Amino acid sequence: MKGRWSKYLLSGLVIAVLAGCSSRPTDRGQQYKDGRLDNALEYVNEPNATGKPVNAKDYADQVMEVQYASSSLYGRNNTTFQAVEQWIRSGADTRTLSQYGINAYQMEGADNFGNVQFTGYYTPVLQARYTRQGAFQYPLYRMPPKRGRLPDRASIYSGALSEKYVVAWTNSLMDNFMMEVQGSGYVDYGDGRPLTFFGYAGKNGHAYRSIGKVLIDRGEVARENMSMQAIRHWADTHSASEVQELLEQNPSFVFFKPVPFAPVKGASGVPLIAKASVASDRSLIPAGTTILAEVPELNNKGKFTGKYHMRLMVALDVGGAIKGQHFDMYQGIGPDAGHAAGYYNHYGRVWVLKSAQNGKPLFTAYNAASSSSSSATPSALAPVPATTSNSGSFLLK
Repeated sequence: MKGRWSKYLLSGLVIAVLAGCSSRPTDRGQQYKDGRLDNALEYVNEPNATGKPVNAKDYADQVMEVQYASSSLYGRNNTTFQAVEQWIRSGADTRTLSQYGINAYQMEGADNFGNVQFTGYYTPVLQARYTRQGAFQYPLYRMPPKRGRLPDRASIYSGALSEKYVVAWTNSLMDNFMMEVQGSGYVDYGDGRPLTFFGYAGKNGHAYRSIGKVLIDRGEVARENMSMQAIRHWADTHSASEVQELLEQNPSFVFFKPVPFAPVKGASGVPLIAKASVASDRSLIPAGTTILAEVPELNNKGKFTGKYHMRLMVALDVGGAIKGQHFDMYQGIGPDAGHAAGYYNHYGRVWVLKSAQNGKPLFTAYNAASSSSSSATPSALAPVPATTSNSGSFLLK
């Protein structure tokens, strides 16, 4: 009897282990329609997807911005842009891409099953004044001259920098920090003038530390609930001194340069169209690349609805946390865009589109390099790259 029960127990354990190995998460939009993919970019005759892109006009507008802002970037990708736009005008059926001279390369995803990571970023709008007054007590700084190492965040909060470097006084220390994460933003001085764009000007050179990870390690926010909204909620329910103490855990600090009447631009120097542009890892997805993405749909609480929508987007930005099989989608300007961006940490399928003139051979090098370039899960509130517009991701290592 004892031997029989031991046998049953062993069989049960084996089944449990196998079940655990075969389980695949689907709560963040993961799907497993295409089997295992062995190349970073795998050529497919036609995408295994139905439905038309929901943003054809936005994509066309984004291509136009590329043409106006960067003739060289447009020239390198013009044959693809024209082929895709002709495909759109003819109905945008994914089964007919090859008829328009377009090759599709499916990305292997973070798990080799086609699940590419999507996060979001946006351009905040901060309320500010030219001088310190009332609730406007929190300075935004321009880049000071570098004479040795610049102070860390805690020292800057304590007044280590002269006020002559202050370019605005805002009413929220957390808003300032969020704009640092995004890398740029607009400032409303409250005097009826047009908004002033604050572009990225540099950093203090200190190491970056994720405040999202700090909150998780302290038991303040559950790992599975971490988002920009969760961080803001924590800040709203704690004192100003507690918020400052949390932010001081990240010694890195970002400086800005005010630019009147400037549009939001990515690292490519091209104005960005919301939800038609992405930040990418340029070692895998070069600037100007067109992607066709099956993006998971989220509700107002950031939960996956079980539905997807197709989008055409152009890679025009970079981000310190955007590595490998990962895109950061630009969501636009203001609080609604911030709300959407803060929730995205989901997965969708992606096909890179290239005209047949520069198709398969172009990606041979990327597939060969994929073994040495793995997908990295980015840091919560990731460090800012030296670009006009940052891809600020709210994820964890």
